[in-house]
Amino acid sequence: MNFWRQLRWRIVVGHMAVVLVGVTTLILAVEVIISRIGPADIQPSLLALLETGEAAAIDLVKAELVETFRGAVARALLVAGGGAAVMGLLASFWLAWQILRPLNQIAHGSQRIAEGRYDERIPIPSSDELAQVAAHFNQMAAALQEVEAQRVALIGNVAHELRTPLSGLAGYLEGVMDGVLPNEPETFAAMYQETRRLRRLVDDLQALSRVESGQISLQLQPVALVPLLERVATQVRPQAEGHCLLLETDFGGAAELHVQADADRVAQVVLNLLSNAIRYTPQGGCIQIKAGLMPAEQPATTLPTAYVDVCDDGIGIAAADLPYLFERFYRVDPSRSRHSGGSGIGLTIARHLTWAMGGELTAHSDGLEQGSRFRLTLPVV
Repeated sequence: MNFWRQLRWRIVVGHMAVVLVGVTTLILAVEVIISRIGPADIQPSLLALLETGEAAAIDLVKAELVETFRGAVARALLVAGGGAAVMGLLASFWLAWQILRPLNQIAHGSQRIAEGRYDERIPIPSSDELAQVAAHFNQMAAALQEVEAQRVALIGNVAHELRTPLSGLAGYLEGVMDGVLPNEPETFAAMYQETRRLRRLVDDLQALSRVESGQISLQLQPVALVPLLERVATQVRPQAEGHCLLLETDFGGAAELHVQADADRVAQVVLNLLSNAIRYTPQGGCIQIKAGLMPAEQPATTLPTAYVDVCDDGIGIAAADLPYLFERFYRVDPSRSRHSGGSGIGLTIARHLTWAMGGELTAHSDGLEQGSRFRLTLPVV
């Protein structure tokens, strides 16, 4: 039965069982004791008076009967109280076992997690309330395990990313010291490029740390969306034309839109999306920037939201890559990203900046060679 899975009903049933056993025991005890009252239970003086038939004996008979009845009730109450006490103890121990056993398992599991055993899980009890607590505990443990795995992967990725420019720089230095490479400006320029790559990586890591910890400063204020996007498009258009790409804009649905955001951070996010689109769109392709007002599914409760879409007809994104696209150091095309100098955390920073402004950043693609669309949403003033 569904109600039996809920702890509240188990407690109610346990207490009602104690009451029911007490009342039933009382009734049975009274019936049994009264049924056994016989002539031997009547005082001899009362029998003598009854045999004489005197009228004066009536009052004495009443008193003796009342005393006998009180004794019977007292014995019945004593038996019923003992039965109710036994039933109450049994019900209490059963309820304590039902409640404390899952809580002890949670306490033991939390201790093991505190010791670093993030694979700890606890069984789901039968009651709905404790089952919900246990399920949330297991969900928390799984999240901690995933965070720990990400931390380990982050250390490995950072070490790998730092190794690449450091290895290149060490190779140039060894070549110069051994006389293999000439001591000329071209050699030092190549070494300088490696140090720039290293510095960009360190700057990106520092920015990611500040964004994820919420230490980045934001100047949230009403921002005219279209003029901001036009400035970004003007800034990026020479880069797109240098890669033989067409950059188009469609702001027809956002002419009067003002969003509550930090203008510099919005420009940073859109620039990152456009840079990725340029990087992964082949020559002759097209990149579009669109903006408009999101239709509200529940107009009475949902605040209006503006969207900015950055679409391209480039290499696209596989369905298996979409869930991990915004993770640190994740690359859809590792070789191309490293060749272009990307650190693999630009989208992570962009999403956290968007979250800090109360918006959302999502990605969509129909598959490889089908292009992609990144959507930035921000609250409308």
